[in-house]
Amino acid sequence: MIATGAVVALATLAIGLAFAYVLRRLPTVRLQLAGLAVLAVLLPLGAVLLSGWVMFHMGDDVKILAVTGASALTAIVAALVVARSIADAIDRVREASTELAAGDLEARAPEDGPAEIAELAASFNEMSGNLRRLFDSRRELVAWASHDLRTPLANMQAMIEALEDGLGTADEYLPALREQVQALSHLVDDLFELARIDAGALTLELHRLPVAPVVSTSLRGVEAEARLRQVTLAADVDLDLTARVAPGKVERVLMNLLTNALRHTPSDGAVAVRAEPVAGEVRVAVEDSGEGLDAEAQARMFEHFWRGDRSRSSRGAGLGLAIARGLVEAQGGRIWAEDREGGGARVCFTLPGS
Repeated sequence: MIATGAVVALATLAIGLAFAYVLRRLPTVRLQLAGLAVLAVLLPLGAVLLSGWVMFHMGDDVKILAVTGASALTAIVAALVVARSIADAIDRVREASTELAAGDLEARAPEDGPAEIAELAASFNEMSGNLRRLFDSRRELVAWASHDLRTPLANMQAMIEALEDGLGTADEYLPALREQVQALSHLVDDLFELARIDAGALTLELHRLPVAPVVSTSLRGVEAEARLRQVTLAADVDLDLTARVAPGKVERVLMNLLTNALRHTPSDGAVAVRAEPVAGEVRVAVEDSGEGLDAEAQARMFEHFWRGDRSRSSRGAGLGLAIARGLVEAQGGRIWAEDREGGGARVCFTLPGS
């Protein structure tokens, strides 16, 4: 009997492995699940019937067959129902992915079904949303770049035509032409630097240096504009505080943040730079006493060419904060914006402390 049982067990194992290999070759998940359901019922059922026939010679074979047949049919139906539910959930995700591949950026998959498939659908929907935001950002980038390039070019064209028609003198228009050329040059330089940042081609050499001199240099760079706007500048930085930085790039970041803060700070307001060590890093914050940030500004202010409604008429192409983010991240830090307690906005970034 032991030998017979061993033979039945080995035969069952061999048949199961053979059918498992066949199931893996089926073209769809639906067929694989259905085949697995049938195999999971029929294989042990066949082993039980064969063992019973060997041991008892199937004296009451009709009753045994009836009971086992009914049990097997119930198990198969239940397994097929479950298999269909899983396959249908997968089909819904597949249909949404097909729509997305066809260009429908609004395609979303229902986040229902088994937990794993629901998580897959949630990840797909997040990816779809990110793609939509990416394409929106690209459209905005093209629109703003076209606008910011076209405006100075149109001004230059008008001044050149005025000179050609004798409607003005060179002394009158040359300073304005020089300003327009400088504006275009700054915009092209910013676009080139952003392209390097986005391509991961920006490499920086970091040095351990005091933070205070870098902050002082940046504040001096915007002092004239602050005086013109009647905005008070302040700094709160420990003279002994050091960080691993590329000093020129940190100054560029601070200049961009300070310029942005001044644009949104009313007369008699204040802008301050604070730096402190936090958890092995150095956190630098630029604070202003302006109107603060809405939810959209907090989420999008570091995007290329994005400008909030309050600043659309202001100078600049909307690249300063995007460049600031790229330069901070290239130094191993991170940057974010938040509302300041008591009113105004705070833009913070970190630098490696060691």
